[in-house]
Amino acid sequence: MLHPSYTDLINVVNSDIEPGEQPVVQSRYSIVIAASRRARQLIAGEDPMVAGAIGKKPLSIAIDELYHQKVKILPEEETTEEEEQNA
Repeated sequence: MLHPSYTDLINVVNSDIEPGEQPVVQSRYSIVIAASRRARQLIAGEDPMVAGAIGKKPLSIAIDELYHQKVKILPEEETTEEEEQNA
């Protein structure tokens, strides 16, 4: 069994959303994409943001970081604007 579950991750990521706002993550696909992007950053040499990461695979670390709210997922509009500024 996968722990935390997709539902748990979606609830944690969306916990900072104000009532009436659009949730950042609405599907399992969004969680998978966010976790895979963070795992690629870890593989590229970024430091883990959670304790106990030694010996774990990058994807497991990325999921732990999402669950413990160490990594924030930005809505699509904000991501696009940020990428344009960095280009």
